[in-house]
Amino acid sequence: MAESGSSMLTKLTLLLSFAVVALGNKTVNDLRAFYLVQQWLGSYCNQEGTRCCYPPSGKPSPDFTIDGLWPYSSDGNFAYNCGDDNYDVGRIKPLEKALRKSWPSFTCPQIGRKFWVHEWNKHGTCTKSVLGEIPYFEAALDLKNKANIYLALARAGIRPSANRFYTLKSVKLALVRSIGFHPWIRCNHNAAGNSQIWQVTFCADITGKKLIHCPYIPSGSNDCASEIQFPPYY
Repeated sequence: MAESGSSMLTKLTLLLSFAVVALGNKTVNDLRAFYLVQQWLGSYCNQEGTRCCYPPSGKPSPDFTIDGLWPYSSDGNFAYNCGDDNYDVGRIKPLEKALRKSWPSFTCPQIGRKFWVHEWNKHGTCTKSVLGEIPYFEAALDLKNKANIYLALARAGIRPSANRFYTLKSVKLALVRSIGFHPWIRCNHNAAGNSQIWQVTFCADITGKKLIHCPYIPSGSNDCASEIQFPPYY
């Protein structure tokens, strides 16, 4: 989801309320891990006051999509905005089909490639010591394939439903059994006030190639009820 306008500010406020102090420096000297954050469009778009628009390619098939690949430092900080960078959108043209599928924007109006420019400038620039522009996006796409959340839940019989609730414990167990690592789950609330699965995060090593157990889970992020919904796709 592109982070723009009031929705961007709301989202960033939530994300940075994990009791993590964000870095505004120009480099990451002690990169410890990457957080691959995926989100469920149904939960994002059914919030009260939220409006979503499909990309030009039309309504995608139901799936969790990439929300971001964030570098994380060993002192407990997320790094961001690590300096100006001459972003060459043309260089990622061979990846655009995959990015549109796995890392789309649903803002209104659509911002297209500007979303990926934003993600690189905000987060990717902090990974240049280990990943360049192309490897950064390739890493996110590859990690998403390794952490196939929708498939993992489906295997456990956990499927989108307008009325059904699932225990948070069963959702976590399904992901651990299928993917092999404990997830970090965040919830939001629909217009009726029900807790619903929104973001699922897994961690990767400093190469951006292998999933690992998250070295740090920020405090204050337990915002899911014991029973949560998995709403239909938007």
